[in-house]
Amino acid sequence: MKNNCNAVVYLHGKGGSAAEAAHYEPLFADCDVIGMDYRAQTPWDAKTEFSAFFRELSEKYAHITLIANSIGAYFALCAGADAWIESAYLISPIVDMEVLIGKMLAWSGHTEAELREQGELATDFGETLSWRYLSYVRENPISWHAATAILYGEKDNFTDFETMAAFAAAHGASLTVLPDGEHWFHTPEQMHFLDHWILDTGEMGRWKSKSR
Repeated sequence: MKNNCNAVVYLHGKGGSAAEAAHYEPLFADCDVIGMDYRAQTPWDAKTEFSAFFRELSEKYAHITLIANSIGAYFALCAGADAWIESAYLISPIVDMEVLIGKMLAWSGHTEAELREQGELATDFGETLSWRYLSYVRENPISWHAATAILYGEKDNFTDFETMAAFAAAHGASLTVLPDGEHWFHTPEQMHFLDHWILDTGEMGRWKSKSR
């Protein structure tokens, strides 16, 4: 039997935690706010883990809203979480992992040919680049149909504005840019902007209808 309440699911970014979901409880006072403590480190693991999680949740709640951050947003996009949610707020989402991996290869001084030959490459900024990961990304393009609003920091060093704008346009998503904002929204001023973005977007109602 489905719950009369609506659910809001929060997916954290790298280094974050499900406990961050508590920040959003005052913004969704009439909903059950749930932080997903996911374990996936790759899009293929996320597809399995997220599908099971959202499928089970959809049996309890008639309406599910997603709030997802950075890599958590990317995993939700890859996992096809839009099959179970009604709308999504994506904060600094990674929307084109192929482009990002290319950037990280350049940052590390390596080439795609080296990655293909070696399989994995360690970097001095803490990321291990994987040929399997890059190949999966290329072979499994994102397909996303949920009503979506995106919040983007002007100085996001992971995703350039053109890439974010192209994704938003292709998926009918609204795009809000915080001037001088970073990839990681964390300062009091940034969080204040984020909170009002959620409240203002929510007041607009369904900002994009599903188009399955």
